[in-house]
Amino acid sequence: MVYESSYETGRKPFTPDLQRGKWEKPTDFIFACCGLALKLDIFVISYWFFFDTRLFFILPYFFYMAIYMVPLLVIHSFMGQFSSSGFISAFRLSPFFKGMGYVSVFLSIASLLFYSIFAIVPLVFILHSLRPTMPWSCEGLGNVGNLTTVNAISILANETDFDVLHMTEIHIPSVLFFKQHFGSLGGGFISEKDDFQFSWTIVGFSVMIWGIIACIFRYYSETAKFGKLLRYMIMTALALLMMCLARFLFLPGALDGLTHYVKPHLDSTINGSLVMMVVVLQAFGSGWGSVMSLSSFNNFKTNIMSYSWIIAFGQTLVYILFGMVNFILQHYFRAMNVDSLDLYAETNWVLYLSSASALATLEWANLWTILYYSMLLISSLIVMITQIFTVLTSLFDEFEFLREHKERVTYGLIGFLALCSLLFCTKHGIIFFSAVSLDAIFTYSAMHLLLILAVLWIYGRDRFQRDIEFMLGRPFASWKVFTLRFIAPLFLLNTLLFGLFASFMKHVYESTLVLYISLFLVIIPLLFIPGYGMYITYQNTGGSCNRFRRACRPTDWYPQEMENRQQYEDVVGNSDLTHQLYEVTEEVN
Repeated sequence: MVYESSYETGRKPFTPDLQRGKWEKPTDFIFACCGLALKLDIFVISYWFFFDTRLFFILPYFFYMAIYMVPLLVIHSFMGQFSSSGFISAFRLSPFFKGMGYVSVFLSIASLLFYSIFAIVPLVFILHSLRPTMPWSCEGLGNVGNLTTVNAISILANETDFDVLHMTEIHIPSVLFFKQHFGSLGGGFISEKDDFQFSWTIVGFSVMIWGIIACIFRYYSETAKFGKLLRYMIMTALALLMMCLARFLFLPGALDGLTHYVKPHLDSTINGSLVMMVVVLQAFGSGWGSVMSLSSFNNFKTNIMSYSWIIAFGQTLVYILFGMVNFILQHYFRAMNVDSLDLYAETNWVLYLSSASALATLEWANLWTILYYSMLLISSLIVMITQIFTVLTSLFDEFEFLREHKERVTYGLIGFLALCSLLFCTKHGIIFFSAVSLDAIFTYSAMHLLLILAVLWIYGRDRFQRDIEFMLGRPFASWKVFTLRFIAPLFLLNTLLFGLFASFMKHVYESTLVLYISLFLVIIPLLFIPGYGMYITYQNTGGSCNRFRRACRPTDWYPQEMENRQQYEDVVGNSDLTHQLYEVTEEVN
C-alpha cells in the first residue's frame, strides 16, 4: 500500500486546526472518557434485559472489558491521537470508510435529541424541591394515609381457564407527579389520542436546559477550560453520589437490599454474560466516536494503553455505584409487597422518578432531594456537553471554512438540538425514546466491526502495529493485534445479533411511526457508509480495482507536529511515502 497526498486524489488536502488546543492536564482525557459512563439510560432500558444490576451480574463485564472494550478504546484513541483530529478527519487512515465519520455526527446528534429528557427530569424535581411542601410528599398529596395511592386493577392469571386474580397496584407519588405534566395518569404516559400533545411545562424546562448548555459553551469552549470544567463536574457528581448512597443505606430494607446485591448468585453471573456484552458498548458514550475526538487533544506520546485500562476500571466503578443505588431503591419499594402477594409497586425509572418518593421519607427531605437530583442533572449535562464538544471538534477539523464562524456554528447547533428535542417533550416521545436507545446497540456494533475492518485489515496489521509503536515509543505485542483482528469481532457479532433481536422485540409493541423513525436512524446511516465509499472510489482514476485500492489508501496520514512528522517519515521510509514533486516527475518520465 502506497501513501498518497490529497493532491494526487484531486481532493483538498487536510489542513490542521492550529487553534484547537490541548488538555490542560493529561488526566483530563481520563476524566472526560470516564464521564461517558454517566450515560445512565442503561439503567432505564435495562428493564428490557431483565437487568437487576447485582454485583456478580457485572463479573462478565471484566472479561469483555479485556477482550474487546479496552482494545477498541485503544483503536479509537490511536486514531484520534495520531491524527490530532476528530472522528471525521481521522478516517484519512482509509478514506473509503470516511462515511463512518459523517454517520457518527448524525448518530451523535440523534442521541442528543432524546437524551435531553435525562436532564429535564432532574431539573423538574430540583425546582419543585425548593417549595416548602414537595408535591409528591405526604403533605403534598393531601395526607392520603401513606406515601402511595392505590387503585384496584384486574389481570388474567391463567389464560386457559380465564381465572381472574385481583391485584392492587401501588402508584408511587413522584411517578404520578411527573405523569401529571402530560395530563394523563392512566395507561402509562401514552393515551389513544393526543400522543404528540406538548407539555408546555416540560418545554419550558427543556429551554432552560439548552440555555444552560449554551452558557457553558459561551465561557468554556476552549479545550483547556472545557477539560477543567469536566474534571470538576465529574468529581462533584461522584462526591454527591457517594453522599446520597451513604444516606440511602438508612432507608428501610436498604441493608437487606445491599446484602442481596453483593451476595454471590450463579444466575446473576449467567445472565450477565449476555447483557454485559451490550453494557460494554456504553463505554463509548451516547454517540459514536467520542473517545476518538477526546483523544485528539492528547500529547502525541500519551500512553493510551495504560489510560484505556484506567478508563475501563473508572467506568466500572461508576456502574457499580449507580447499580447499588438502583438496587437499594428497588428493594425499598419491593418491601411493600412483603406482607401481601396482591400488591404490585409501579416503580418507573427508579433512579429518576421513583427515587423522589423515597427521598421524601428522609429527614431534611428537601435538601437530600436537591442534592440527589443535582447529581443526576450534572451527570446528564456532562454527557450532553461532551457529546456536543466532540461533534463541534470533528466539524471544525474537517471543514476549514467553519473555523472562522465557531461561535455561530456552536450556537446554531445548540439551537437546532433544542428545537428538534421538543419531540421528546410530548407523551409519545417520553415513552418511546427507549426504542431508539435499543436500536443504537445494533448500529454501534456494526460501526465497531467496520472500524476493525478499516484499521486492522484495510490499513493493515503491520502498519497499525508500526504506527502505534512509533507513537507510544514502546513495543505493541502481536497477540494484542491478533485479539483485535479475530477474537473481538466474534463478540461484536454476538452483540450485533442481540441488538437486532432486542430491537425487533421492542418494535413489536411500539407504534408504526416509531418503527419508521428507527429505520431512518439505523438503516439510512449504515447505507450511507458504503455509499460514500463508492463516491470516493468514483472520484479516483483508473480501472475499478485501481479506483478501489486508491480509495482505501491513507491520505495525508501522518502526525501533525512537524518534529514528529519528520521522525515518522524516517521510520516509514521515503519508498512508502509519495510526495507531489515525486509523482509529477514520475509522470513526465
